[in-house]
Amino acid sequence: MEQINLTKHQYFYSVGLSYKKADAETRGKFSLDALGKTRLLEQAKQEGIESLIITSTCNRTEIYGFAEHPFQLIKLICENTHGTVEEFQKVGFVYKNQEAIAHMFRVGTGLDSQILGDFEIISQLKNSFAESRSFGLINTFLDRLINAVIQASKRIKTETEISSGATSVSFASVQYIIRNVENISNKNILLFGTGKIGRNTCENLVKHTKNEHITLINRTKDKAEKLAGKLNLIVKDYSELHLELQKADVVVVATGAQNPTIDKAILNLKKPLLILDLSIPKNVHPNVTDLDNVTLIHMDNLAQMTDETLEKRKLHIPAAEAIIEEIKEEFVIWTKARKFAPTINALKEKLNAIKVSELDFQSKKIVGFNEEQAEIISNRIIQKITTHFANHLKDDNTMVDESIEWIEKVFQIEAKQNV
Repeated sequence: MEQINLTKHQYFYSVGLSYKKADAETRGKFSLDALGKTRLLEQAKQEGIESLIITSTCNRTEIYGFAEHPFQLIKLICENTHGTVEEFQKVGFVYKNQEAIAHMFRVGTGLDSQILGDFEIISQLKNSFAESRSFGLINTFLDRLINAVIQASKRIKTETEISSGATSVSFASVQYIIRNVENISNKNILLFGTGKIGRNTCENLVKHTKNEHITLINRTKDKAEKLAGKLNLIVKDYSELHLELQKADVVVVATGAQNPTIDKAILNLKKPLLILDLSIPKNVHPNVTDLDNVTLIHMDNLAQMTDETLEKRKLHIPAAEAIIEEIKEEFVIWTKARKFAPTINALKEKLNAIKVSELDFQSKKIVGFNEEQAEIISNRIIQKITTHFANHLKDDNTMVDESIEWIEKVFQIEAKQNV
């Protein structure tokens, strides 16, 4: 497989873990909040990492970047989360070069999402890109790659129907509530946490349940009030959480807390309670299921639900993959040309130096030597030679790294690679 080097000893990697092999509890251990991301970026800068992007969502924690060995990136994740190297080895993945590029395209276009066609990840990638750039951790390669992924995402959204229909974690949670709670419009619903998933869930609850008994609680009350004002809902103080839990028939938890905020100790129930935990790490302690009248559902359970919308989306996967291949191929062509361009330029400089030396020698040796004509002929020969080498390096069957090494060795040149 073609190597993609930043320097002679660094390669492009994608390392991380996702819903595919890691359950919600494990993903929670490896999740990165805003402070954790900042610490990781600072550490990467200190350790001489040239370029990387971090993504940490409810479904995945991943790093895309350059390193001599993938363990350098795995170490960054483990040292800035509660996850261990041993746990990572059980459920984590490592992709290199072309496989890493392909993985970023699938993630950024929603093909690798827990719910097919969920495009929220692309905005998270954009934010991660901006944050890494603010630390000076984006090189030309990663800048070009993320923009190619964004382009693919836009085209897939506009040219296919893979994101048609309302299917996301928040929508799936509301569908679950509707299907499993009788007379939902008259039930008391409590939403705890008003982050992005919480807001989307709240909007779907209002739209699809016609319920007028939805209460919002958030640690920062003004955020809840801002959302409630748009939807005409009730807001309670965080200090009243334990009281509102007793009143609720359905509780949706979507906070960003790093530890459980609800456990059986604060539940004093006299009626059945359905709890949906949409948080990573989990924010509802598993011990709530010790209570006979509590049902606890996590987002992993919701993602396993298949419905007609998802089945329709699957039909558009080939079209989406075709768009990815087209844009990815353009990117790969760019990387190959960018890789060998410094060598071709160094070769041209070497040949020009030989030309200058030889013309100077012949002008002194040959009477009536026409230096102007010799210059024109020599330049044409140099152009033909360098074009011949460039065409060889562009060929799909060429092992570019080996050829570059051979050219540099034969002509005794050393090209400075792009970064």
